[in-house]
Amino acid sequence: MRDYLLFYVNGKEQRVSGAEVFAPLSSYLRYGQSATGTKVVCAEGDCGACTVMIGRLSAGELAYQPVNSCIQFLHQLDCSHIVTVEGLKDKQALNPVQEAMVDNHGAQCGYCTPGIIVSLCSLFDCKQPADAQDIKDALTGNLCRCTGYESIITSGLAVDPAGIRSLKELYPEREMVAQFRSHIEQPALIEHREQSCFVPTSVKQAIEFKAKHPDTVTISGGTDVCVNCNKRGLEPAAIVSLSNLSGLSEVQIENGQLVVGGRAKLATLEAWAREEMPELYKIMWLFGSPQIRNAGTLAGNVANGSPIADSLPWLFVMEAQVELTGTSGIRLVNINSFYKGYKQLDMKADELITRIIIPLPEPQETLRLFKVSKRQNLDISAFTAAIRMTIADNKIVKAAVAYGGVGPVVLRLPKTEDFLTGKETTAATFTEAGELARSEITPISDVRGSSDFRLQLAENILLKFYYESACEREYACQV
Repeated sequence: MRDYLLFYVNGKEQRVSGAEVFAPLSSYLRYGQSATGTKVVCAEGDCGACTVMIGRLSAGELAYQPVNSCIQFLHQLDCSHIVTVEGLKDKQALNPVQEAMVDNHGAQCGYCTPGIIVSLCSLFDCKQPADAQDIKDALTGNLCRCTGYESIITSGLAVDPAGIRSLKELYPEREMVAQFRSHIEQPALIEHREQSCFVPTSVKQAIEFKAKHPDTVTISGGTDVCVNCNKRGLEPAAIVSLSNLSGLSEVQIENGQLVVGGRAKLATLEAWAREEMPELYKIMWLFGSPQIRNAGTLAGNVANGSPIADSLPWLFVMEAQVELTGTSGIRLVNINSFYKGYKQLDMKADELITRIIIPLPEPQETLRLFKVSKRQNLDISAFTAAIRMTIADNKIVKAAVAYGGVGPVVLRLPKTEDFLTGKETTAATFTEAGELARSEITPISDVRGSSDFRLQLAENILLKFYYESACEREYACQV
């Protein structure tokens, strides 16, 4: 068993142990590597100033994605290659993205600029042209307060992708891949004072460690836990990092159901949903920035247990099953009974979420997902909802309604569902259902919205569903 982590920074090998393992990547880069081009502003993954590229083994080669280095801790980065803004230069010269930013005045104070450049380089790494919308989408997670986005977008449009050397060209990966392959099969245990971090290579190793350390914090994407480490002083005594766990990264159909592995990134689910479930894709695109979706996992969203977790209403109405693996075996828990109270889960100390199994909607069903927040992108929800119905001959045959942000946990609305079943699909029906929905929830007032606001949303969202689905049914009949 190793007592160190192995990774590369801009092509140079790093072997790390001790206190550094428990530090954010951004701190290691700035203070350990003097790579001060990586800036830190928010330390919670919102601004993108700390964006770097991370390459991990995929199908025998390195696949790179932009992530926020402020909420990626070193214990998540074993067997990876980190490329910072300094590492994007081409033979000691600025690369075409950097040149375009200079030529088109894409930076003013310059603090956000390194992260923007990394995100744009990620977009152009495939050497494909991009339009203005592609550039805006790629920069969703990069905040600029003083330059103005027009000149940044102009800079992106001025880039000739053919002139960019890809990361694989800048950093031949043969040596790195060989090193990663020889290390990734070896578990690592790093201890420093009263903290320990275990990087297992199998589910069995992970759950055995958790059984011995009941207070273990499990980290995969870390997009919430690492914020708490940065902002709330969380210092877990024991960490199990799932970065090298074999398997569990797939998103696939099995026996007519969608199966999402416990390590599957939100970006992987998003890519599947884009073609197969557009309604889910619409919400996934709002889930967070590309940097967040490239790190976070669906299992992490479930395990975090927030009442405003964006995925949960969808999982509730789909009657998803959470597969839990522990030392006593595997068990399935319907997500509707998985939460016992605010962040209280039906999950034993030694268990891991290994898969989430989601029945697919039938062709005749209508599914709608809703997210209400102050900003369209990269914002915490004030209210979420999922509505799933089977409608035939203008009657509701079956209904499932789940709301988030209206109580200590995401709530199914059984009275509203029972009322809707068998009713005519009219505005009056959904108006009355909305009034009933108000009685089933107990929202609070907070910085994202008042209790009255959420109560009104509980009514309005059912009418929104009615008008949207009625328009679609009418259009389908005309076609």
